[in-house]
Amino acid sequence: MTFGGAYAVLPYVYQGAVEHYQWLTGPQMIDGLALGETTPGPLIMVVTFVGFVGAWTKALFGTDALFLAGAAGATVATFFTFLPSFLFILIGGPLVESTHGDLKFTAPLTGITAAVVGVILNLAVFFAYHVLWPQGFNGTFEWPSALIGIVAALALFRYQGGIIPVIGACGGLGLIYSLSKPLLF
Repeated sequence: MTFGGAYAVLPYVYQGAVEHYQWLTGPQMIDGLALGETTPGPLIMVVTFVGFVGAWTKALFGTDALFLAGAAGATVATFFTFLPSFLFILIGGPLVESTHGDLKFTAPLTGITAAVVGVILNLAVFFAYHVLWPQGFNGTFEWPSALIGIVAALALFRYQGGIIPVIGACGGLGLIYSLSKPLLF
């Protein structure tokens, strides 16, 4: 349970799924996060990706049933991610509504909101680190990724470009770079 939604919990998911249990690799997790950011729906659906890849990688039902294992892992991860939310809403909804406007309940939430901004900033730094230094600080700096990010920021903030065309252009540039990378290096 966290305040701040997916942005607050995803660093913990990364820590558990990649570092502790080793269900998937760091680049796979970053791919899942990127996929979650570009698709409609809640970002927390990344846990479905983690459940699928983790169960597939660990061959939960044996090597002959990898897809079945992945589907089961995705289902379990999704179910137990959303179950507490539904229970809190159904059981605690009336209680929360009764505290609306009560300063002793709303004042702490203001402080929590400020902390959530810090958590979201932490996730941005987390993304930047794993995208710009995929092998850690001892590895090489991914200057093309940094350049694409700078171009995207300029297009969005300086030239007021539309978000969809900027995402499409950055995705295209990233695809061109990844396909030409073996030729360049």
